[in-house]
Amino acid sequence: MNYFEILGMNREPFSTSPDPHFFYDSPEHKAALIRILIEVRLKRGLSVILGDVGTGKTTLCRKLLQLFKERENVEFYIILDPTFKTEDLFIEALIRTFGLNLDKEKSNILDYKQELKNFLFKKGVEQNKTVVLLIDEAQKMDAESLEVLRMLLNYETNDFKLLQLVLVGQMELLPQIKDLRNFVDRISLKYMLNPFDIQEVKSMINFRIQKAGFPETKELFSDDAIEEIYKNTQGYPRRVSMLCHNALRELVITDHTLVTKEIIQGLVSKEVLI
Repeated sequence: MNYFEILGMNREPFSTSPDPHFFYDSPEHKAALIRILIEVRLKRGLSVILGDVGTGKTTLCRKLLQLFKERENVEFYIILDPTFKTEDLFIEALIRTFGLNLDKEKSNILDYKQELKNFLFKKGVEQNKTVVLLIDEAQKMDAESLEVLRMLLNYETNDFKLLQLVLVGQMELLPQIKDLRNFVDRISLKYMLNPFDIQEVKSMINFRIQKAGFPETKELFSDDAIEEIYKNTQGYPRRVSMLCHNALRELVITDHTLVTKEIIQGLVSKEVLI
């Protein structure tokens, strides 16, 4: 039997995998989602979401994927790791991501670029579709790849951009973009994800255990435990999830039913949270 089943839940509540089922709609993440949806609906072009490691950026990406899949007029594509050694390899990755087929033996890089342009015009103008490309870990991109994206953002009608590009990355993405003047000028939305405050940490913990099947009427984390969790994680969602996961496992091992301040302090003293 899994530890969470022993505690009365049917799913693991604090997995660090970016499961949109456990997406806690904090004010920060909700604001980011709403702003991105507005930019995409208006077809403004480029949105940039920034945040430190562990602020929930990848989970936000998966939530966007879920939301856009529900919209018939939106075609959503995602690149999770944009690390490519050359411009050619990045363009080939875009071709594959968009589901296009080109004969490498008969096509050169100019053919690829033209095919991408044709694809965007066909989808955006002829079929009246909104093409959204989300790139996670965007700070890994080099200047050549960013230049390719700048080229794609040039494709537009008199009324809207043909590609809605969402770049999600760590803080070092910002200076990379700023080094490309013609690129930074195209940013329609820039939003920064910050760590949670203590109330958001409490809400996140309760939200996730209830999503996992724990009764709302019962208590699993004491208030002083939550204060200690916040103190030791600084409100970073990933760190909160890791520490809470270890705390629940400790409950099962020690045959307790409530996570207390002392349990959290014991875990931290053993350097369980890294």
